[in-house]
Amino acid sequence: MQYALKEAERALEEGEVPVGCVIVHDGHIIGKAHNQRETLQDPTAHAEILAITQAADYFKSWRLEGAKLYVTLEPCPMCAGAIILSRIEEVYFGAHDPKAGVCGSLMNLLEDSRFNHRPTVYPGILADDCGSVLTQFFRDIRRQQRSAN
Repeated sequence: MQYALKEAERALEEGEVPVGCVIVHDGHIIGKAHNQRETLQDPTAHAEILAITQAADYFKSWRLEGAKLYVTLEPCPMCAGAIILSRIEEVYFGAHDPKAGVCGSLMNLLEDSRFNHRPTVYPGILADDCGSVLTQFFRDIRRQQRSAN
């Protein structure tokens, strides 16, 4: 999760929502990314999606069996869908997302028995560290907005 936090810090430096993700297979990072929605002007440019794309390129396959995904914020529905479809084995996330998280907050999409693949989910990994980066980011944005008015 420390590597995912470093990716979140990169997002913060770029003015992006500070979410970072790494994908590991056999102890090696095969995909790493941070949010780039603003930079790329792409609503799908979430850290998880970008890291999954890198990992698939590494494997030369869409099947990421045996891979472990570490992300600083609970995945949204889009990212959870990509995790299921890519066959990622385990998901570790930091902070819960009460507004868009679907790994226990709004629902539990990754553990829904109706899907043909269900990764094991480990919530709350370094949750305070992951959450504080996000909290500070949004606090700073609100402060800037008040100053502009």
